[in-house]
Amino acid sequence: MDTEKEPLHEVAQLAFAELLTPRLNDSVAFFTEILGMEVVHSEGGSVFLRAYEDPYRYSLQLTESPKAGAGIASFRTYSPQALDRRVKVIERSGSGQGWSNPSFGRGRAYRFQSPDGHRMELVWDVEPVEVPAANRTFLLNRPSRRPLRGLPIRRLDHINYLAKDPAANIEAMIELLGFRLTEQVVGNDESIKAAWLRVSNLTHEVAFMVDAQGGRGRLHHLAFWYGSPTYLMDLADICLDAGIRIDAGPGRHGPSQAHYLYVWEPGGNRIELFGDVGYLIFNPSWKPVTWRDGDIGRAGHGSVLTREFYMEGSPFISQR
Repeated sequence: MDTEKEPLHEVAQLAFAELLTPRLNDSVAFFTEILGMEVVHSEGGSVFLRAYEDPYRYSLQLTESPKAGAGIASFRTYSPQALDRRVKVIERSGSGQGWSNPSFGRGRAYRFQSPDGHRMELVWDVEPVEVPAANRTFLLNRPSRRPLRGLPIRRLDHINYLAKDPAANIEAMIELLGFRLTEQVVGNDESIKAAWLRVSNLTHEVAFMVDAQGGRGRLHHLAFWYGSPTYLMDLADICLDAGIRIDAGPGRHGPSQAHYLYVWEPGGNRIELFGDVGYLIFNPSWKPVTWRDGDIGRAGHGSVLTREFYMEGSPFISQR
């Protein structure tokens, strides 16, 4: 192997995600009262929240906007040196947008966009969570106490984008950021319909699905992790009583093998609740798994994923 061309895996995780919402107060209420997140800061039309096992000061930024959708997804590198190396690669590709100033919970970040226009950034300097005495736990390996509010999620898990051209976005994540392809769905025409990519032992931190409506830069869903599939049944009851639209589930995916529940938060963004991690990857020579369209339905179980599930995203595009 030519070591000069060997990809450097210098991105560590999805650290922060921003959602745009036209109903900021209702979105905040959903994430705090139902999913048990904690509001840690507010400024400039944004509210910052974290789950009880998130390691940094926040993981979710809700920003008031005329339309729902994805804001900026922030990926943390393994070191400041790794950040500088990735920035050089991104700048050479022409997709870089420059450095942003430090903001709440983190230092400066380098911003860029995917070929489809999804907004992303790389960051190294982040602030660890500050836990008030009342929220501390005797579990010294857990950042804070499990909240006694709603059915609390544990941490941010992954983001799934809709893309006009998934293949171009997948290639960019691999070539520019060192992501690895875990699984993919290939259509009868051999085009990539969906793909799951990772930087860690998880099956994915980022996924792309073809935008069947021909849109660009849209969000399919943002996912959070529970750790127990049983919680998904309880959460479905809670959402039903709270008037939260359940989109799909509870069920289990074929790709990733994870148990899921999809709901629409009040601002118009689809949220996935992960009931477990599915499976973990420790094999350094993992070969991507390729599915055909017809394989997906046979591999999962639970509720049927409808045509609307694959087409709808945020911001919403009318199907008329």
